[in-house]
Amino acid sequence: MNESADLAPDSPAMITEPVPDLQLQLLLQLLDREMRSGLPLTLTVPAGVLHGDVIGHEAWKADWARSLRQVEGEGANLIAEFPETVDQGIKELRADEDAKQLPRWIHLRDATLVLGGAAPLRLPLWRGRLADVSGWALGRPE
Repeated sequence: MNESADLAPDSPAMITEPVPDLQLQLLLQLLDREMRSGLPLTLTVPAGVLHGDVIGHEAWKADWARSLRQVEGEGANLIAEFPETVDQGIKELRADEDAKQLPRWIHLRDATLVLGGAAPLRLPLWRGRLADVSGWALGRPE
């Protein structure tokens, strides 16, 4: 008999995800306090090695909104307001939570993704799930 057969049919399903590094979460929380702050950081992610300047959520959101304003075509005005709209929705969902949660996302500016056997990929802005970072170090590779 397998283990799943031992569960009661009405027991709730459990969703599990990797646990982010607490020190990295606290570093990101510190960076969120000052919008102009950034630190050079190298990350190990599933795709390879990523390095750039880690920035707080507000700095990333401002840069992202600025880049969206450069989009041309119909609906460009709507897209430019998207980062603020997303944040407002998140704040409304969390309105009943007392404690501020630790960051779950990490943001880099002027990032470079180094893939095995391919040319490095340069990215002006990058956002990734913090739980997907398996290793990190202050600084960039030389």
